[in-house]
Amino acid sequence: MRRVYLDWFTKDEQFPFYIEYGGHEEDMYVHKHHNFTELVIVLHGNAAHVINEQSYFVKKGDVFVINGDTLHAYKEPRHFKICNIMFRPEILKSAGSDLKKVNGFQALFVVEPHFRNFHHYQSKLSLPIPNLEHVSSQVDMMIEEYNHKPQGYQTMLVSKFMELVVYLSRQYGSMEAGKESHVAHLASAISFMEDHYLEAVSLEDIARQSEISVRHLNRIFQTYYETTPISYLHHLRMEHACKLLMMTKLPITEVSYNSGFNDSNYFARQFRKMYGMSPKSFRNNGGP
Repeated sequence: MRRVYLDWFTKDEQFPFYIEYGGHEEDMYVHKHHNFTELVIVLHGNAAHVINEQSYFVKKGDVFVINGDTLHAYKEPRHFKICNIMFRPEILKSAGSDLKKVNGFQALFVVEPHFRNFHHYQSKLSLPIPNLEHVSSQVDMMIEEYNHKPQGYQTMLVSKFMELVVYLSRQYGSMEAGKESHVAHLASAISFMEDHYLEAVSLEDIARQSEISVRHLNRIFQTYYETTPISYLHHLRMEHACKLLMMTKLPITEVSYNSGFNDSNYFARQFRKMYGMSPKSFRNNGGP
């Protein structure tokens, strides 16, 4: 197994982003990425995509995301041409908060890559030919921009990349509409929580929004995230609380209420459990 580094492709530490056309005429060695994510768009041909010793058939129009800790390789390629977009995961945080509420984004960029590390999971985005042609034209412009590097090219590339992310997320959402799949339900649950975590949200609310039972909701969270929906909800609220502690002078009680917790004592206990210190110490120390 080899470890692949982003600086093999770009030395620009201020702009850790790389895009290229790739072609594989022979089998590729098993590898994992060091601290970068890869968005892959299959433009032509097909191959066996081996992920953690499981083999998946990928073909023209398929789109998938590979996280840094995922072992993968391509085998038996046939006229196989792809576009690789390599980036630090942090770039997605520059998107508007509305993107996190899109089911297709949660499915394609968050849930699906996570699943493949633990399960034989074959779901992926498969673009119809007209949609692939639209994506290909976007990719052409991005590669032209990246290779020639005109003034402002970094801003342009981030803008084009985020436009591509939104388009693919919408396509994934359309593909999954009406299909019975764990990833669709889980993505729907996560999107709902991202949108309502500061409100008084119950398990029943989340399950109803995801069109599954509370029991099934708990089961798929435990299976794929090894946690509960409530723990995930607490995590979102705690992240918000940390921002308030660092960026405002609100009293701890108000931080608690503004982060979705109705009981400030419960908030303090959960905060200490998660970060190993009190909210007050977190604020005074400038973080954990």
